[in-house]
Amino acid sequence: MARALGLGTKFVMITFVIGVLHGCDPITVHKISTTILDGAPSMPPADQYCQEFNKKDAPGEHSAVKSTAGGIKKDMVSSHPPYKEARCYDCHDGSTDKGLIEPPDRLCFVCHPDIKKKYFVHGPVATGACLQCHDPHSSREQALLKVEKKKLCFVCHKEKRIAEAMHQKVVDNGMACTDCHDPHDGDVKYFLR
Repeated sequence: MARALGLGTKFVMITFVIGVLHGCDPITVHKISTTILDGAPSMPPADQYCQEFNKKDAPGEHSAVKSTAGGIKKDMVSSHPPYKEARCYDCHDGSTDKGLIEPPDRLCFVCHPDIKKKYFVHGPVATGACLQCHDPHSSREQALLKVEKKKLCFVCHKEKRIAEAMHQKVVDNGMACTDCHDPHDGDVKYFLR
């Protein structure tokens, strides 16, 4: 009886894990399965994995750049050029634990060194937290933004605004914060343009 219960429990657990992992990417599936299951095979070398991933796509463009809406394939609004052109190794390095050519807080500055060029620098930019606002691969929004431009700043900035009435009028008239403020840096306080 105890042996049957053990096999039944294992079967339920394995079924659950397979169900959960079905929607995950292969790297996440591998990390979880090697944690849970003994003897899980190792991942293929990064070169082989990227080659296999790229074979599934049209030359020069990942299928992940496309999304399905109502059964019709629709291009994302913005795609990071290295991602769109399948240049994985511009950012990724399969030989490190993080899988990146630089630590996450310095990675974007490899190609965008001049993003911090003015005296006042927005906090996420100063700390290299670019992914607070931007998606590294593709987005339904312009400039790889994670959220619609008019709503983006309000994800973090919930504090009371200076000149509250003026700011409310600006928002009510459909303007975005970035119409007046530079989201990265500025020569004057509050990054005013």
